[in-house]
Amino acid sequence: MSTRLVVETREIDPVEDLLAYADPARPLAWLRRGDGIVAVGDGVVETVRVPAGISDLRSAAISTAWRDLSEDAEIHDELGLPGTGLVAFGALTFDEDSAADSVLIVPTLVIGRSHGRTWLTSIRSSSSDAAPDATTHEYGPHWAGTVGPGAQSPQGYQDSVSQALARIAAGELSKVVLARDLTGSIPAGSDLRRLVRALSTGYPDTWAFAVDGLIGASPETLVTVQQRTVTARVLAGTIGRGADADADTVASAHLASSTKDLDEHEYAVQSVLASLRPHTRALAASEQPFLLKLPNLFHLATDVEGELADGGSSLDLVGALHPTAAVAGTPTPAAIAAIRELEPFDRGRYAGPVGWVDAAGNGEWAIALRCAQFSPAATEIAVTAYAGAGIVAGSDPESELLETRVKFRPLVDALA
Repeated sequence: MSTRLVVETREIDPVEDLLAYADPARPLAWLRRGDGIVAVGDGVVETVRVPAGISDLRSAAISTAWRDLSEDAEIHDELGLPGTGLVAFGALTFDEDSAADSVLIVPTLVIGRSHGRTWLTSIRSSSSDAAPDATTHEYGPHWAGTVGPGAQSPQGYQDSVSQALARIAAGELSKVVLARDLTGSIPAGSDLRRLVRALSTGYPDTWAFAVDGLIGASPETLVTVQQRTVTARVLAGTIGRGADADADTVASAHLASSTKDLDEHEYAVQSVLASLRPHTRALAASEQPFLLKLPNLFHLATDVEGELADGGSSLDLVGALHPTAAVAGTPTPAAIAAIRELEPFDRGRYAGPVGWVDAAGNGEWAIALRCAQFSPAATEIAVTAYAGAGIVAGSDPESELLETRVKFRPLVDALA
């Protein structure tokens, strides 16, 4: 690790639009209902980047690096809230074997807001000068992108679902989550904050995020730690919203009574509970799932809560939880093996953990869903978007393809 970090957080006057401070080309942001944290400009004081092959368990390598960085830091924090003081944004790969990097980024300046309080944090190495002032950036012009079928065609996806169903029937696994991709481009120089803002305002109950070119709006919390209280929300089982109130009622009733979806949901809940138990005390989950209503679909959802049992951080829980049955399958090793064989692309950070962690171990981590990876090239910015569906006994290939179309909609609409 480099020189020790010096961190100062102070309360500031309220700020209306946190995203106005972000770098247009490389925003670092985490937002929900207007609250959250945003890196000011493009200054970065430390990056922990773990590529494939460096570690068998990249989340553990990142967690250890963060602990070392935090323990050595000199922190002056007059607020003492989750997300103040030393903080980093993170995006980890779905699969340990992915060619993409898992990354933890510590910005030079962070502006944050929570429960009516706004703050500014400066982070610098002990050998460097004070951080620059926080300034806003005017939003660039509107832009539009185009995406179409990627490595996995619609027919190819249905074929993969059929192959997965054969494996399930043979008893190799109970569930597997299969994704497909859309690829395309947006104009070079596009202000990516516009996409973050569109997702954040259009889907206010999701976590809108931008970390190292990964941008999306996830409805699924992986884990949250606030002052030692651990919470997680499990989503599995999905149906599209109806065209009107009556159709909505029919759709929600169908989901709530669907044996296939209830079984899929229970797999996911048990996966999360089993992973959290070694790290928590007084862990509990609601007995029955509830219906989570989003603008375009319904999910079956269960909330889990407990207390952090050891000196761990939210990053340690991320490593213990990921991948859940909600994004991989059951049993996990067999599901990961099937995903590697049946998906003709590397997921990268899609369906991996994305979020933030602070020096006290607090953090908010979602599963990177409803998202796309943006990669600048010479004349344009390449875009790869992803969406998946859980395959269990009784799944229908055409229905699962339609589910991915529903899940693509938030991002495709925002890109257009």
